[in-house]
Order: sequence, then C-alpha cells, then structure tokens
Amino acid sequence: MTISADRAFLLYGTTQVEPAPTELKAGRLTAKFSGGALRRIAYDGIEVLRAISFLVRDRDWGTYDPALSDLTVEQEPERFIVRYRSRCAGTDDTELIIAATITGTPETLTFEASAETTTGFETNRCGFCILHPIVGLAGSPVTVEHVDGTVEETHLPDHIEPWQPFKDMRAITHAVLPGVTAECRMEGDTFEMEDQRNWSDASYKTYVRPLALPWPYRIGAGETVTQKITLTIRDARDESQAMQSADTGPVALRWGEGAGNLPSIGLAVSPDEAAATLAALEDVGDFGAQELLLHFDPDAGHGRGTIEAFAALSHHYRGCLTMEIAVPCQRPLGEEMEEIAAFAHEAGLPLDAVLVSPSVDRQSTPPGSAWPDCPALDDVYAAAKTAFPAIFVGGGMLSYFTEINRKRVPAERLAFVSHATNPIVHAADDDSVMQTLEALPFITRSLRAIYGEKPYRIGPSTIPMRQNPYGSRTMDNPQGGRIAMAHRDPRHNALFGAAFALGYAARVAGAGLERLTLSAVTGPFGLIAGPGEPMPEGALRPLAHVVRSLAMMAGWTWREVISDRPHEILALAGESRDGERVLLLANITPETSDVDLSALGLADASLAILDETTVLEAAHDRIDEAAFTGPQLTLRPYAIARLGWRNA
Repeated sequence: MTISADRAFLLYGTTQVEPAPTELKAGRLTAKFSGGALRRIAYDGIEVLRAISFLVRDRDWGTYDPALSDLTVEQEPERFIVRYRSRCAGTDDTELIIAATITGTPETLTFEASAETTTGFETNRCGFCILHPIVGLAGSPVTVEHVDGTVEETHLPDHIEPWQPFKDMRAITHAVLPGVTAECRMEGDTFEMEDQRNWSDASYKTYVRPLALPWPYRIGAGETVTQKITLTIRDARDESQAMQSADTGPVALRWGEGAGNLPSIGLAVSPDEAAATLAALEDVGDFGAQELLLHFDPDAGHGRGTIEAFAALSHHYRGCLTMEIAVPCQRPLGEEMEEIAAFAHEAGLPLDAVLVSPSVDRQSTPPGSAWPDCPALDDVYAAAKTAFPAIFVGGGMLSYFTEINRKRVPAERLAFVSHATNPIVHAADDDSVMQTLEALPFITRSLRAIYGEKPYRIGPSTIPMRQNPYGSRTMDNPQGGRIAMAHRDPRHNALFGAAFALGYAARVAGAGLERLTLSAVTGPFGLIAGPGEPMPEGALRPLAHVVRSLAMMAGWTWREVISDRPHEILALAGESRDGERVLLLANITPETSDVDLSALGLADASLAILDETTVLEAAHDRIDEAAFTGPQLTLRPYAIARLGWRNA
C-alpha cells in the first residue's frame, strides 16, 4: 500500500512510513521478512511463531537497528533463501558485523547468524530471540528439551510467570492445530524463556544468554558468535484435513455475557507540565476526567514549590486528586512522609489519595540480580497512613506490571493497588505496539489472581515511555521515529494513538478497574499539542476525543461486545443509568475494515467517525454526527467510531 506523506502523518504522526515486509512462501509455510527479522511465521494460515530475530542490545537494553546490506531474496514455489549483512556501531568506536542466512522449505525453516568484531564490542545481549504467540497457546501443553538432553512435558503458563518458566533450553515443541506440531530448536548457546506478557508484549520470548550471567558483557576482538534456529513442522494429517484459513467478509460483532462497571478516567500531571496543565484547564477544560494523577519525586528535586503548583490546579479542577509519591527512603520514613504531608497542608492541596512506592522499586530487578536495599513495604505504607490519616493510601508500582509481579506488595493495608504498562519496552514497530493489546487481559487476570477484588488502578499507560525501569534513561527521539523505550513517540499525536487507547480500554474493560489513566493533559503524553511539536500548538490530538468519550462513560454499566476478529476491530459499550447507550469501535489495523453490527440490534443510533477525513476538523474540536443507516460500517485505518442510542 502506498501512503502519502500527509496521510502518513495523520495516521502515525510522522512522515516516516514503515517499509512493507517481504512475503516469503514455501508450500504451506509462510513468513514476513522485515528489518532482518522474520514475522508471523505461519503454517496453513495459522501463526506458529510471532517472530525470529537476531538482536543486539546496548547496556541500557536499547536495541540496535542497523541497516541491512548485501540483501538477497531467492523465492521459488517450494523454497526461499534470504541472505543479508548488517553492522552495529558502538558508542566507543567499536563495531559488530552480522551475517545471516534464512532458508525455508515446506516443512523446515532455518535461521543462521554469525556476529564478529575486530574491535571488541559491549552488549547486554547478542543473539536470537524467538517469540511464541499467546492467543490460543497460553496454558497449552509443550515439550521442552533441555541442554543436558532431558525432556520435560509441561505447559506454557496461563497466569503470567514473574520469572523464567523454562531454563537451559535446547528445543520446544507445541501443537499448531490438530495433527500438526512445531519444534523450535536453538543451537549455539544456552537459551531460556521469559513470559513477555509481563511487559504487555503478546508473546513468550525464548532468548539467548541466561539473565543470571553478568551483563553488560564484552565480545572479544576477533571473537565470532554463531547461532542457529531450526523450525520443523510435522504434519500428520491427510490431504483432506489441510486447511487454508483466511479472514474474509466483514468483521462481525455480537453481544457477550460479560458485564460490570466502566472505570473512571485519570489524567497524569508531571511537575514540569503543571503550569501548562493549569492553562489548558482554564482554556479547554478537563475533558471530563475524574482524576488528576500528580507525580511527586523528591529524588528529582520536587519539593514545596512543586506541591504549590499542584495546589494551583485544584482551583480549576473539581475531580479527585491523587499524588503518586516516589518515596526516597533515605531518611526515617515518618520524617520523609510527614514533610510531604506538611507541604500539601500548607499549600492547601486537597488530596483524595496518595499512591506510595519506594523510589528504588522503579528500577527492575532481573532474575539472578540482587534486590536493592529497601525498607519493608508494610513500614512504607504505615508511614504514609500516619502522615495522611484522612485520605486513601494506595500502593503497587510506579513502573509496570513486571515489577508488581516480581515484588508482590502486602495489599492488606492498601485502599488500592496500581501499576502502569508500556508497549515499546522491547519493540516499537506498529504491529508489535498494537499486538500488546492482546496481553492486557492476561495482565489484569493475573493481577486479580494475586490480589483478588482489591480496588485496582492502571496508569499512566501511554505509547511513549515515561520512565525506563530497565536502563539508566529513556531514549531520545529527535527525528520522531519508532524507537523502543523513547520518551516521545510520534504515534501519540495521530490516529494510531487514539485507536491504541480505545483498544486498551476495551481490552481491560472486563477487569473491574477503579481507574484508568491513558494520557496527560499537556506535554509529550498529553491530549493537547504544545509548542515545538509537529501539530499546531493548542490543537487537540485524536486521543483527546477517545479520552473524553471514556470519561463520559465512567461508572456506566459495561456490556461486553465480542469481535470475531479482535486483531482488527475492538469495541467498548456502556449504558448509563438513564438508558443512554454508547458503542465505541476502533480499527487497530492499517487497512480499511468493514464491520457488521446487525447482531447488536442498534436502532435510531447516531454516528460520529474520527478518521483521516475528519481528524483535521477534530483537532479544532469539531466532529459531525449523522444517523447510522447500518447494519454495516466501513472504518478506515485506525479509525474510531462512536454510536449512540437510547435503550427502548
């Protein structure tokens, strides 16, 4: 698909367009080749592996993205061969040269790579990563062969494992469909698997070099790293059982049986955006959000002046105020918490709740690493309750589900538990980001398995990364590219960001959340474009319209809507106490989709669509409504539709 630069900006917030992948085919085995990696490796149309890639990561776990050279692709009906070279340039005038060969036949795929350096090269990881999909595989039987030759009959985890489910791996075999199995064999090093759903990746990742070994490490000058992955398909079916699945016809929606209440919506406020947020509240309002989530970090220099700036916001905002506190834990806990409480009291900041977490817990503790010194969480919570006796005290992590899964908090003392997520921890391409939505129900279900019905909040969860628990910093993104772990992401400005946010809300709707925070008001995580950004200053980002709709529906009864192709269309529906109903739809793909709503029985509904034809007017807060003449609806790439009607 050719996309114009202007249209690319409306969809992605950047004129940089991801190159189309090369389609590879050998009999019933297919794959997509892009950027040196294989994606969506499928057999008979069923996804077998999500990806195989040879990755090199720096000391902050940032992934090198080297350009390919000497690329050749040979394609025959029953065979393909891909060869390429690439070069990773280190920050200290070092380099790593990679040579790779990929070969596919109807039953076998091999991916061989060697990496060599004449200078020596520092890295946290150099080698293969293999991704198994989660939908349809979570909890299913697998056979794991270990490096010592022993074989284990086991299962992929259903609830998210905080640590590696399998170590010392040589091969793993799973059922693709009845009569078809796939064995993935790894050679050249010792592999282990981590449950990437921890980071909201939609995959189980088998990777090279156990995390218990030291990192970063150095590949010596003259040393060559050589590895090989072999995927073998064994098909015991006769020809009549073979199938070729394809998504054809409109996406069909129907009512499900799930029900509950939709969460209230929060907006994050960082100290450096407090003044801009105040101006925005005065100018355009609060988008109906039920909470401002105020970030306070004494280690970053936040003090009395920060809280006074937050107090100024309270004069222009009528919703709840929660302050998340990164507790330094460098002085007696009571002294630290009482000082913060005194700042709030003296400034007249009318807090409804505080969310407290030790500052050190914002950094992840990988498997095999020593836990940093930290006071007992019970003591942290007790100090917060003493300092703030009249308001709610919540806990959890200011970072991601990974951290609250690995360091489980004593929730008995808490009014609520909380964590965030981020979709660009490991990869930042469009497909990987949208695929993270698949992992969200597993995250919420896993947390509920730990904490039961404890009130549960999520956020701030945005495409750009607010803080990097896995390195010393978030990544700069001066060119507005698709960069993992970056604190700015162009798609936040665009229809992609709006579709992602609505898809997020739809995926967590069944979790019974108390509150969901998907954005800030201003700044790189905000709903309103600021100075020096690619959108006109003061313009509403497409995301603003999604957040406003979600805030309007807060507290409504949630009605489950089932999509027969949730990888294309996601839906969220709610009903107010007086019978008003709203259905929100998101096309989470770069292709136009037709949607069949006939099973929902909509009558006399109004329709508003936010897409590439209306987004410029929407930036000035203008979206026209029309009568829905159904029962089918066409949604352009990353489009949002809002249908409203009243219960008869």
